[in-house]
Amino acid sequence: MTEKDITKYLPLTEATYYILLALVEPLHGYGVMQKVETLSENTVTIGPGTLYGAFTNLEKEGLITMVKEEERRKSYALTEKGKRVLTEQVHRLQIMARNGQTVLPKL
Repeated sequence: MTEKDITKYLPLTEATYYILLALVEPLHGYGVMQKVETLSENTVTIGPGTLYGAFTNLEKEGLITMVKEEERRKSYALTEKGKRVLTEQVHRLQIMARNGQTVLPKL
């Protein structure tokens, strides 16, 4: 997998970022919605339609995979590719935050 394979997914939308962040450990849809709210300190809310559309796209792109299905509950987790994309997004956010910290005192 080349660097271009990873960077073509970047930057992630805020919703996609939090979905991938939530899926560091396998979770089902409702669990992801709850974890996104917690991780984002209630600044991001993802509804079922958005979430399941994202699951479809992320699975098709090979960033997540279904790891378990019990009754109608499907659990998903990050793939290795998904982990690399998430890691690169975090790196990009760190750069952005560092730049912001440098500029804010000058305002």
